[in-house]
Amino acid sequence: MNKEKILFLTIISAFVANANAQSDKNVELNPVTVTGTGTYHKADNTPIAVKVISAKELKDAQVTSLQEALTKLSSDITTHTNGMGTFVNFNGVSDDYIVILENGKRVSGDDRWDRISIDNIKRIEILSGAASALYGSDAIAGVINIITDESKKPVDVTSRTRFLSKGRFDQDVNVDVTEGKFSSYTSYNHRQADNWQVNNYQEFMEGDVSVPKLTGRPMSQGFRSENISERLEWRFSEKFDVYARGNLYDYNTKRPQLASYYTQKATKDKETGETTYSYTPKQAYTYDMHHQSYNVGAGARWTPNKNTHVYLDIYNDNFNSEYDYWQTLEAEGYSESRKRTHYWNETLKGIFRLNSWNKLSGGVELVQENLKSASDNIESESMNTSNLFAQDEIQICNLLEAVVGFRYTHNSNFGSHFTPNAALFFHAGGFRLRASYAGGYRTPTLSQLYATDQAKTNKRYTLNNENLKPEKNDFWNVNAEYSNEWVRASISTYVNKIRNMINYSTMRQSEIDASSELTAIYEDGWTTIRQRDNIDKATIKGLSMNVKFLLPGGFALGGGYTYTDSKAETMSFNSDTQTYEYVETPVDKCVR
Repeated sequence: MNKEKILFLTIISAFVANANAQSDKNVELNPVTVTGTGTYHKADNTPIAVKVISAKELKDAQVTSLQEALTKLSSDITTHTNGMGTFVNFNGVSDDYIVILENGKRVSGDDRWDRISIDNIKRIEILSGAASALYGSDAIAGVINIITDESKKPVDVTSRTRFLSKGRFDQDVNVDVTEGKFSSYTSYNHRQADNWQVNNYQEFMEGDVSVPKLTGRPMSQGFRSENISERLEWRFSEKFDVYARGNLYDYNTKRPQLASYYTQKATKDKETGETTYSYTPKQAYTYDMHHQSYNVGAGARWTPNKNTHVYLDIYNDNFNSEYDYWQTLEAEGYSESRKRTHYWNETLKGIFRLNSWNKLSGGVELVQENLKSASDNIESESMNTSNLFAQDEIQICNLLEAVVGFRYTHNSNFGSHFTPNAALFFHAGGFRLRASYAGGYRTPTLSQLYATDQAKTNKRYTLNNENLKPEKNDFWNVNAEYSNEWVRASISTYVNKIRNMINYSTMRQSEIDASSELTAIYEDGWTTIRQRDNIDKATIKGLSMNVKFLLPGGFALGGGYTYTDSKAETMSFNSDTQTYEYVETPVDKCVR
């Protein structure tokens, strides 16, 4: 499909009826946001641009998951699905570099995308670009903040049931109860799907001839999940309230036990030179994956006066992954622990309006992480991080505002790090112009630091590397917007430069020969020995344009265009010359 058809279909799909009054449309188009600065602003007047997806847009799009919602309703975000699952790409960068928040609180763990119910969302705020000064590690591509809906009715019960193709079934139930100063918000959702394929064949080449072989290995694996969340609030007075929250998530794959695939072997006859091919069927799966996550948290808000707000939040997230074997000679009908993670976060933050033109915010954040992984040969490893952050919002004049901030981080593995950000915001009438710079960083994970992996099928041995450095980036952004009663238009452009990116480096034969440890591994039959290292860098440039017309009769017509161009300099090992060479390629899973 060519670009013109894609753009046409995007515009047609955006043509929707809106029966609300003009005042309601203004509320929807200019909601209160918090993600850009960590303080409350109207979306039109926030110094750092934030895209907002409303609950109405989510409902109209008929989406069933957070990933689907972001893909349909934000042109900066795409997804890529293969046999390993669905991966999110934001402005040309993978979801390893995205921070996900729920009501401003970080969501961690391997199942973070799936633990948020789409039916309980009031709005989604999307901050594009680096934001580590505000949100810490991983905020290199951007921040996605999910604001949940909280009914103030005495009792509010909603339910949605949906059947789709491929055995997909979704059930969502929300129960909100408010009695005086106490509120309870309960959310439950169930998801399931069957295995499915685009086609049932593997393709092999016999010279120039394509040979298909029937396979039962699915493109998308079947699964079943249960997710329940609870939030309790007590409002003791207008100046003080507390909350407690918890979430339990359980996920099981439903892989086909009889699925198989083929491996090809080519044999060349020494006398005739003729090549013959043979195919060996293999059992595709011997186990299902079982994930369990639970988290608990609590916090308080104290507002002694209208110019002072103090927040305390404590959060603990736990993730456990297991192999559930069903039929193997070595292990039948038992579970084996694959990975366990524990994450603690304690944050104390204050927002202080010093005068009519100056708002200061800042605080401290403590993070503790622990990892146990039998599959990666990690008995138990931990990492602690202490953070001090501050930000000043300054009203220079009626038309011009500035934001400056920083985060000072001390990590038990990587020492100290300083991350700045700065922004200017000019606004006059319906015109708004924003320019910003932000630094970002991503601390190597405990798995990247300590994991030792052995892939027996291709004789590849991966070493741990405790000398990794944090990945860092510099992000520049310019955004211009214009709006009036009938039209809203915006254009944004950015440059994102990432360095010290972590990838795999293959050991030279000379390095293997010089190390008794590596020589022993090599002589044990491992033909490829590699380790993670800070060997890559990338430059990503992007442009996005959006326009929306508010037409008579309550109709709206909108469209958008996004262009992304990425260049990664990847260090590749040449086995013939035993040297490393930089190769320029697009960033992984990033399409122009």
